[in-house]
Parts: sequence; C-alpha cells; structure tokens
Amino acid sequence: MAIVLGEHQYGKAENRIVRIYRDSPRHEIHDVNVSTALRGAFDPAHLTGDQGAVLPTDTQKQTAYSYAKEKGLTSIEPYGLTLAAHFVDDVEPVTGARIEIEEYEWERAVVDGAEHDHTFVRKGQEVRTAAITVEGVGADQTSHVIGGFKDLVLLKTTGSEFHGFLEDPYTVLEPTSDRIMATSLVAKWRFVMDEVGDPAAFDWEGVYLGIKRTVIEVFATLHSLALQQTLYEMGKAVLEQYPFLAEIRMSAPNKHHFLYDLSPFGLTNDNEVFNADDRPYGLIQASVVRDDAPAAGSAWTIAGGFA
Repeated sequence: MAIVLGEHQYGKAENRIVRIYRDSPRHEIHDVNVSTALRGAFDPAHLTGDQGAVLPTDTQKQTAYSYAKEKGLTSIEPYGLTLAAHFVDDVEPVTGARIEIEEYEWERAVVDGAEHDHTFVRKGQEVRTAAITVEGVGADQTSHVIGGFKDLVLLKTTGSEFHGFLEDPYTVLEPTSDRIMATSLVAKWRFVMDEVGDPAAFDWEGVYLGIKRTVIEVFATLHSLALQQTLYEMGKAVLEQYPFLAEIRMSAPNKHHFLYDLSPFGLTNDNEVFNADDRPYGLIQASVVRDDAPAAGSAWTIAGGFA
C-alpha cells in the first residue's frame, strides 16, 4: 500500500473588488467577490515544500484587482473568462484555473424624483454568481461558464398544494390543498460556449435578467402540487427560452409556514396567521437537462471534491 497526493488546487479566496466607472458624471458601480484557484504541477509544494512552481496567492489577488481596471469589469462572466485564461496561458505551471464570482447589486438613489448620478442603495434581493473554468493551452484549451444566483427568496400565499404523499406509522403531516410556498432559491445554469460565440459580444446581462424573470413568472403562475414540480417547470421554461443553455441545476429549501392554532383564543384561522419556521426544512434539489447537450466535462468539477 502506498500513500500518495490526491487532487489539489490553491488560490486566493474572496477578493472584494469594487469597480467604479467615472467616465462621465453618471457613475457606474460593479461590486464583486472573486475567488481564484489554480491547478497544475504543484506536487513538489505539497511533498517537499518546494515553492518554485507556485504563483503566490497574493499575486492572484493583485491580478484580479488589476484586471478590473486593465480588462474591465462589467459582466462577471467575460471578466472571469479573461482572468482564468491569463493564468492558464501566461503562467507556465498552470494547466487549469477556476474563477468563482459573486456580484452584489446596487441601484441608484432617487433624489427629488430623479436617479442620482453617484449615490447608490444596496439592492436586497439575490446574489448573482458565476463559475468559470479554463483548462489546457492553444487549440486544446476548453472554457466552461456556469451562471447563476443564490438567495432569491420567493413566496406565494396560495396556489400551492401538498397531498397524496406516502405515509407510514411516523407520518403526522396533514395534507393540504392550499398552503404558503416559499423558498430561497439557488440556481446555476451551464452555457454551451460554442453557441455563445464571442464572450465580449454576448448579452450576459440580458440573459441573466431574462432567466431570473422566467423563474419568477413560473413560480408565480404555476398551480403547484409540489415544490419538485415547480423546480422542473422553472428549468424547462428556462431551457426552452435559451437554446444556448445545456442544463440548469436548482436547490430550493422549503421555507415552511405552518398554520398557527388560534383556537385557544376562540378564533378561526382561515389560512391567515402562520408560524414561519426556519429549521429543520425540506431541501429539494433538481437538474433539468437538454438531452442533446454536450457533455459537461469539468464545468461543475471542483478539484478533489473540495467545497
């Protein structure tokens, strides 16, 4: 039996970068959290402590900040692609790079009924995400982009049922034909890069907003018999609308709202007063896939299964 080094990567996590565009009196802001991870011939660093092939994580940080100015930071996907390609193309020991980005959105403050040019209010909805992987060099280089969001909190007060489920001696849950359905949705979608074409010309912003709009519309309008059904219909609608997406993966905690017993007070509770219970919670996860989509390759892979 031998003990050997397994998969490994290293990088700089959570670089908080705020890029302000001041080219005109009306400023623009892009507020992101960037994590870099490099893969390659770094075995000696682990086995003997030899750092000769290791690009310092501080250098990765400096590059991420500098690229926000040199290459620009508007849409997070092309910024991540450019940053990852730099590490793979220009740093010889690096054979793969993964860039993960969160974006925090701001909206303009309104003063005297008009949007202010340089004052912003943090938006309190979802956090936009992207994961970019670039591997190989030259003609063999491959790129993967996964867009997404997390913490999109949705709730509807009716239009949701849950009944007809399997029961055993431990089942106490009462079936219902009218309940609150709420979740804090995480969604991630994989782009088919051959169909995206030139990343610099692609409408990343419009696609993101369109996917979010589609998800919300399906959640609102589908009369749901289960959160599972809702997730599938969301994913199906997104893939039908955007043929350059291969798949979408979703994770939805069921944010339970239980009808509160008001009978001790002589009151009838007709689905009006609820206890919002934060844990434990059901966690529903599903993927919806185009059956002719190209293989994912390493798009979803995090080296060694590291979270």
